[in-house]
Amino acid sequence: MQSEKHIVSLCPEAEVEFEEGRFQVTGKIWRITEEKCESDYEKRQKWIDVGGTQYYYCDKCNGEDHEKFGKTLSEIIHPLHPKHPLQLVYLRHLRRTLRTKECYCCEKNIAPFFYYCPICEFCMNVGCVNKTTHFSIDHPKKHEHKLVLFPRQTSLTCNVCALDNSEGPIYMCPPCDLVIHKSCFNLPSVIKISRHRHRISFKLSFVWGDRLCGVCCKKINSDYGGFSCNKEGCSYAAHSRCATRKNVWDGKELEGKPEDDDAMDDDRDPYVKIGDGIIRHFRHAHHYLRLDKDTNRVYNENTRCQACIMPVYHGNFYSCMRCDFILHETCANLSRTEHHPMHPHPLKLVAQYDDMFKPYNTCSACSQPCTGFMYKCYRRGCNFRLHIQCATITEPFIHESHMDPLFLTSAPGEQRLCRICKNYKETFNCIECDFALCFICAILPHKVKYKHDEHLLSLSYGEDTSARYWCEVCESKINPEERFYSCDKCCVTLHIECLLGKDLYIKPGSYVCHKGKKIDVLLNNRMSRPSCMRCANRCQDKLVYKYVRSLSFCSLHCFVPSLLNLR
Repeated sequence: MQSEKHIVSLCPEAEVEFEEGRFQVTGKIWRITEEKCESDYEKRQKWIDVGGTQYYYCDKCNGEDHEKFGKTLSEIIHPLHPKHPLQLVYLRHLRRTLRTKECYCCEKNIAPFFYYCPICEFCMNVGCVNKTTHFSIDHPKKHEHKLVLFPRQTSLTCNVCALDNSEGPIYMCPPCDLVIHKSCFNLPSVIKISRHRHRISFKLSFVWGDRLCGVCCKKINSDYGGFSCNKEGCSYAAHSRCATRKNVWDGKELEGKPEDDDAMDDDRDPYVKIGDGIIRHFRHAHHYLRLDKDTNRVYNENTRCQACIMPVYHGNFYSCMRCDFILHETCANLSRTEHHPMHPHPLKLVAQYDDMFKPYNTCSACSQPCTGFMYKCYRRGCNFRLHIQCATITEPFIHESHMDPLFLTSAPGEQRLCRICKNYKETFNCIECDFALCFICAILPHKVKYKHDEHLLSLSYGEDTSARYWCEVCESKINPEERFYSCDKCCVTLHIECLLGKDLYIKPGSYVCHKGKKIDVLLNNRMSRPSCMRCANRCQDKLVYKYVRSLSFCSLHCFVPSLLNLR
């Protein structure tokens, strides 16, 4: 039998706004009407459940008239902040995308109703007020002596995480000069992370000199705690907070568990060698593939690898002996399992066995749709997936647009301004300067072929010049300060989209199924360009999305919003 919840009415004293990194009290909250409020709490705004307590807010009477329920105190003195009283306030205009401050107790984001000290900028969520405050703690895994609470909100460097923030309670051992954040008590002892192939263990200090963190690439101070590799001769190390990021660590404590449990990778070869240059690939096992080493072949832009969906510009490739299935030699050697720095779980190589695709199933790194092979996470509830180009980028990443190596150092959810496309994305970052490069720009091929040029074209990353360039395809001007493809020998220049198309990882011949009808992805190579049924422009892209009754879309940008309105 389900126990009845304890209902508490919220009675905030004042309203606040968040401006320039601080909360500002804007005024006292008054009830809307002087009449007795008879509103049923079920019809008012519910707020949050904390354990067996449900807090709710009635803006009509500001919670004052609901006498049959408990009421929150408008002002309290709390052991974690005994210096000043805390006032219950209401952040009315809280947007989900707005990051304000964290609760001093639980270090989670502040909710719309919280207790606040305007003098010290101290914040505590309502649900944390009644939690037990421990004035001393025994924690033998972190320290041999009893640790006592330091109630003042101040910045002291934590011996476990090496951070000097004042965002949560601090415990100390004065004789040992030891300081530990309350939240650092729960850090694990032995873990496995996506950035390193061995287990790493926590140490409260290190005997070796300063090293670089394997996650953020910044120095590790050996006087403070961190993680280091368990294997003899391996010098890998990471900051405590970096190693336990949610995109690096899977949340599992491995202390006391055998290392055999880590062996989840499928280390089988991706293909079986049948004969000289003939293989059977596990993603096309019903037919054999033959290696094509013809270096003098005529370039055909429609000859595409089924794994990465890019044309075969140069080099060897495997072609099916019975159908049109093709794989680059490098793509044929892709491992069955991959560990990527962006994700804590192992990823398995999967392929679409028919030509149907879902435009919303995009790559988790670059957000682009792909109809080729993908590395996918199979953990329950995890939808992380990467297409081949994003999955095979390794650190340090060397890119032609920057002289220094780039690393995936961003925190989970952090977005930076890409220096190439000027959009805010998850990026590769330079540790020597503020250069950042998003995945879309990182995976764009540097060398490509054009059907009317015998040479390879190179990607230009912008020139400060007064010279004029014209695109060979659309015959319009090219901005020399933006990226474009060019052949220095033939003076050929092309826009990126004119050469590769807008949806360059979608295979011609694939389709989307909508209400039992196919929307075909076709090459837009006819003399007469169809008109897009959404934007009404002529379809100029490399691909066209063909619907019933000769209706077409010019790109996924037009096609996806229209999909919901098709009848």
